[in-house]
Amino acid sequence: MVDTKTTEPEVAAPAVTTAGEEAATTESKAGETTARRRRGARKKRQVTRGQAHILATYNNTLVTLTDQGGNAIASCSAGRVGFKGPRKSTPYAAGVIVRTVVEKARDYGLKDVDVLVRGVGMGRESAIRALYANGLNVLSIKDVTPAPHNGCRPPRPRRV
Repeated sequence: MVDTKTTEPEVAAPAVTTAGEEAATTESKAGETTARRRRGARKKRQVTRGQAHILATYNNTLVTLTDQGGNAIASCSAGRVGFKGPRKSTPYAAGVIVRTVVEKARDYGLKDVDVLVRGVGMGRESAIRALYANGLNVLSIKDVTPAPHNGCRPPRPRRV
């Protein structure tokens, strides 16, 4: 036989609310919007020491600031800054690029960099000088330009 006199107390079902009502209740409880709703509320990680990768080719100059693990913090190229054609590989363009990339990396607190230079373009030295001029402490400079070990066969001579 089933005892009808003893019943368990009813548990209230959770209230169904819309997204707008839920946001209003979390705002009223916390006093401000949650980090989940605001994308810009996330704090950037602090990186005090990193690397500056400079790629200086005959046609362009690229600068990338990374942390010690090689994860990119900020990067810029001559084309992004507004240079076109042969002006992209000039020393002046390299200085402008470095100024732009250091400005982007200021939020991360970058102070010291190890410089890795690749390529044979004209912007190599001026990019390193611009790093120092824009407030970064250059700890070391390393040339990592790849050199062939007679791997590929050269093209045939032209017949003129």
